[in-house]
Parts: sequence; structure tokens; C-alpha cells
Amino acid sequence: MSSDPLDMVIGSDSSVQRDEAESTKLYEQALGLLKDNARTEGIATLRKAVAADPENADALFQLGYQLDLLGEEEEAIALYERCCEKPPAPIRALMNLAVLCEDRGDYIRAERCLRQVLDTNPNHERARLFMKDVLASKEMVIEEDHDRDILKRRALLDTPVTDFELSVRARTCLKKMNIRTLGDLLRITETELMSYKNFGESSLEEIKKMLSMKGLRLGQGLEDAHRSARRQIMERLKGSGKEALLNKPVGDLQLSVRARKALQLLNIQTLGDLCSHTEAELMGVKNFGATSLTEVHEKLGALGLGLRNIEDDGVVPAPAEG
Repeated sequence: MSSDPLDMVIGSDSSVQRDEAESTKLYEQALGLLKDNARTEGIATLRKAVAADPENADALFQLGYQLDLLGEEEEAIALYERCCEKPPAPIRALMNLAVLCEDRGDYIRAERCLRQVLDTNPNHERARLFMKDVLASKEMVIEEDHDRDILKRRALLDTPVTDFELSVRARTCLKKMNIRTLGDLLRITETELMSYKNFGESSLEEIKKMLSMKGLRLGQGLEDAHRSARRQIMERLKGSGKEALLNKPVGDLQLSVRARKALQLLNIQTLGDLCSHTEAELMGVKNFGATSLTEVHEKLGALGLGLRNIEDDGVVPAPAEG
């Protein structure tokens, strides 16, 4: 068993003998030594005070503070945390702990400490200012991670399909369909591939297996573009009172039978689904012609809505679930 007083502090429990009077006496001695600039002796005496009573919050804080000044962050953090175990946690310990956590990039832990301070004292000026910095830093880290993930995915999607081990027939068909990259492949559906001349079941299974190994699937690019478009439309309509329109069924538009059948084939059920599609996607459905497109434009326009512009795309598909 360790004889280090700090070990006794960190690993203390209800079985530890407490000598509050001795601890208080040693704590007062330590303060005197520190006042006389005898830091080494003062820290040693503080360790003894904490060993005498591991629940002496003043001794725990002061020892943590002195070690903090010396750059002994690990020990300082352990002592500050121990100091905060029993409610109410000392504000000074929470603040110092928040600073150390923020310096280490542990913004979640720093935020937790600051919230404890503000729960006790909502007007604590330093805690409020520091909270702004911590939340801004936390948001920045999240954005940087998100941007990094997007760049990685874009690099993957820009990979030529010729880099993958596909059969000559599958490669030839993809080339004739002008599918050059992995991103192009994700924007096409299983049905569209199978409708191409000479593209058979074996080539389809080959491609699906390749995509599955990367957590991707056919048609995922379109689905992600539609989801992103729905979010953007909702964001644009926020506060306008028209947000509820996006959840209305397409049947409310009272379109012609031909137009309704085309939307059913695309699994378009709500106005939000419809607005997330492009003209080209609608026109790609059999029997959906210029007349049906004009009809859709007019019905949506009357509600202040419209179809998605291809220029708005730039969606990077997320990995498939499961």
C-alpha cells in the first residue's frame, strides 16, 4: 500500500481515519510557510494535512492550487475533483478545474464545471465569460471534426471506379453510362443499372458487394441529397409560417393521375419530399412529361414552394447504417 499522502487523498473512502483537528493545525502551518515563500515545505505540510483528513476541502484546494502553479496538472486536477465531491462544490475549485480542462481541450468537462458554478451563482461574471469561450471552442472542434470527415468522404467519392476490382463487363457498362467515380455510382439506383443493356445480376451483385465493404450503397447519394434539401428548405421557411406545408401529403396538390403515378414510383409522399427532387429526377420517370412538370411547378408555386435546383447539390453521402 502506498504511503504517499496524495494516494490517500485520491483513493480515500469511509474507512480512512480522520483527524480534523490535526489537519486544521497542519493546514494553518502550511499557510504560514507559503506566506514566507517556503513553498516546498508548505506543500509537504499540506500533504500531511490532507493525509490527516482527506475531506479537508481547504487543504485539498490549497494543495491543488500550489501544484497547479508548479505545472503538476494531473495531481492538481485530482485534488480539485476530490475537493468538489461533497456538495456544495467550492466555486474556486470548480473554476480552476474548468481552466485546466479547457487548457487540455476537454471542453465538455470544462463546461460541466462552469454549469455547476452558474447553477449556484448565475451572475458569476468570470464563469459567464469563460463559458462563452468554452462553448465557442467546443463548437469549433465539432466543426473541424465535421469538416475533416467531409473532406475524407469527398476524397473517397472522387475515387475513379477503375480503381476498384470490378469485372471487365461491369467496368465497360459503367463507362458507357458515364459513371466515372464512386460518387457517380452512388447517385444511380439499382433499377437504373439493371435497365442498361448488357448489365446483369452478376455485375450488380459485384458492385453492391464492393460498396457494402465501404459502408455505402446504390442510390445513397440521391437519398442524402434529398434529405439535405429537405433540411435546407425547412431552414429557409423557418419563421415564415409555411414550415407545416412540407409535411402535407402530395395528394393535397390534386395532381393529374399521370403525375401522381410518377410521384408514387419515386416514393414521394409529402410536399417536402417533392421539393427535394429536381426536374431531371421527375422527368426521368416514364410517362412524366413537360405537361406534368408544368403542373407540378404551378401547384408548388401557388404555395410559395419549388423543386430543388441541381446547383444546390454538394451533398456528401454519410456511411450507410448497419
